Amino acid sequence: MEILFVHGALVRDGAWWWQPTAELFHGSTGIRSRAVALPSCGEGPAGHPDGGLAEDAAALRAALDDSDGAIVVGHSYGGTVIAEAGQHDAVAHLLYVSSYLPDVGSAQAGIMADEPDPVSIGPAGDGVLAVAGYDAASFGARFLQDADGNTQRAAWGRVTAQSAGAFVTPTTAAGWQDVDSTSLVCTEDRSTTVGLKRAHAARATRSVDVPTGHHPFITRPDLVVEQLELLLGGATA
Repeated sequence: MEILFVHGALVRDGAWWWQPTAELFHGSTGIRSRAVALPSCGEGPAGHPDGGLAEDAAALRAALDDSDGAIVVGHSYGGTVIAEAGQHDAVAHLLYVSSYLPDVGSAQAGIMADEPDPVSIGPAGDGVLAVAGYDAASFGARFLQDADGNTQRAAWGRVTAQSAGAFVTPTTAAGWQDVDSTSLVCTEDRSTTVGLKRAHAARATRSVDVPTGHHPFITRPDLVVEQLELLLGGATA
């Protein structure tokens, strides 16, 4: 058994984001984690944003093909990647963190279309998009208000451009259907409304509120590990 982490949109280096939880979970269980590299965020062989949702989903499927069993964690946009990847025999459980469980035919941009204060993104040339109007302080205040300044600055250093195809491509599968799943609703999240998160969390097998911002695996790894340990018991029973 292992943990596969699928990070959110417009960032890179999933291992860094997941590290606080990965280290705590490994210390208590001996189970290791891997972060899936997303081509649309420039983490593929091309070395720059390439492809889109389909390519990101293919990267997750490849990681699952090489796994004997995994709890798959999807953060934010990562939930849309999980949906597009479809069902896979290696999946023991799905854990969504401030994330989405979209129906077939949903695109990430459409999921966010009715948000009253969407994160500002804009064209960055060559078919890619990037966050607009943010700096380290304002990014930290919105996405990591419960983290210290050093962590906020390190996170800002991992913000990146992403292929537009990650946002506008409709899903062709719903990998969350008929799979045991848990959704963590981050009640202090400033990136999206709690209402949107609850609407998607209702599709999971169970939903758990955590009193954190958008990245509880950084700011409250103990709460995420608590849920992973519960899931591990169910996955190995």
